[in-house]
Amino acid sequence: MPEFDYDLFVIGGGSGGVRAARVAAAQGARVAIAEESRMGGTCVIRGCVPKKLMVFAAGYREGFSEARAYGWDLQGGEFHWPVFRGRLHEELDRLEAVYRKMLGASGVEIFDARATVADAHTVTVGAVAKTAKHILVATGGRPTRPDMANADLAIVSDDIFHLEQLPKRLLIVGGGYIACEFACIMAGLGVAVTQFYRGAQILRGFDEEARGLIAEMMREQNIDLHLGTNIVEMAPESADNTPLPIGSDIGGHASGRASSEVRSSSEVRSSSEVRASGGSDGPIWVKSTNGHESVFDTVLFATGRTPNTDGMGLEAAGVTLGRRGEVVVDKYSQTGVPSIYAIGDVTNRVNLTPVAIREGMAFVETVFKGNPTPVDHELIPSAVFTTPEYGSIGMTEEAAREQEEIEVYCTSFRPMQTAFAGKPWRVMMKLIVSRATRKVLGCHIVAPGAGEMIQLAGIAVKMGATKEDFDRTVAVHPTMSEEMVTMRDPIRTA
Repeated sequence: MPEFDYDLFVIGGGSGGVRAARVAAAQGARVAIAEESRMGGTCVIRGCVPKKLMVFAAGYREGFSEARAYGWDLQGGEFHWPVFRGRLHEELDRLEAVYRKMLGASGVEIFDARATVADAHTVTVGAVAKTAKHILVATGGRPTRPDMANADLAIVSDDIFHLEQLPKRLLIVGGGYIACEFACIMAGLGVAVTQFYRGAQILRGFDEEARGLIAEMMREQNIDLHLGTNIVEMAPESADNTPLPIGSDIGGHASGRASSEVRSSSEVRSSSEVRASGGSDGPIWVKSTNGHESVFDTVLFATGRTPNTDGMGLEAAGVTLGRRGEVVVDKYSQTGVPSIYAIGDVTNRVNLTPVAIREGMAFVETVFKGNPTPVDHELIPSAVFTTPEYGSIGMTEEAAREQEEIEVYCTSFRPMQTAFAGKPWRVMMKLIVSRATRKVLGCHIVAPGAGEMIQLAGIAVKMGATKEDFDRTVAVHPTMSEEMVTMRDPIRTA
């Protein structure tokens, strides 16, 4: 009789957990995976994939007017959200089925249930205990609402894809990539978008020059962006257009929440419901820190995410959690309990799907192939799918300047395609170069298709390319990206 029921039990059916389960099973391991929601996790079901499909949908709006400038005799169409939403969920169902098929073909046993950790080698699935030589926690993260009264009148990013209809007036609170992406998406779909961000500039942590250009371009799209601004109060609007007092109950929403209570969307209502979790059925009155009062059909909080470790039994099993509830792991994704590992957003290292997949692969190399493999978190390319997109790899100008002497090569211009159509859009290409080694320390692109461009630029930067390597590369003309290899003189040094 085997000592354990499984060699590996994976908790969480997102991209990282599924990849680790499949690859471990391919090595002959007995593997099980448990997922309490839908197989595919945040990225496939309520993140990267549906969001990118919405980016595509929103992009057609400008395409109609540009086509007319190029001589096409056509009229702009009307966007029908129910039609798109139906096709969207058909695609998500298809992708989930693919994930399940791949797991089944690999011999992985699937549990469609919540799993918690009982001890170093025991997982409880429902009321059943299962033992495993190794446990991998890959439960991801979730969006959170801020700590304020009536916060449950608003929706979070998970809920966008389940809206029955698009709002006419939308307030987005937050200035990170999720907030900015959805601001551009919804504006592209014809929604009147207002955005509040309490900071001085959106996209904190990214390159300052890129952030400024994106904010400028968002305003060109009629996004009403308010910096240094936050919500002071919010309440359901009454029939006589006055906000109802806190503590009243309108439309089934108890509006008096304890100030210490912060809830995730999954705690409000199942994400499989058509009606978005939380959210008001009627207009919402909002008072902001700048003293203005406004009414919106929908408020979206995009103010942060937290690791899914609540009620998992991890601390009782000896696993250390960090300040934000993240699982603390070493460079091999191992916790303080030798048999328990964690990967992906639940560790709050680099919260990107490809990183979770890489972490899952490294885990299998370490544990099942006898090849200890640390995870490489250096020089990871990323993209923000605003309009225009933002692609980046490496250091920002601000961070590089603090580290060493640098040269900055940057150009901003109106691209040929949209300039011909009379559009005001601008793009930016930027290289940050070490004066000592000549290596490109950072690359930043703000342009249509920047996500595609930065993937290829990322190869060069990861390999340690110098500015002269870029210079020796012949330009592809006429393209926007040719500017990456034609910038000869630095615009500033530091």
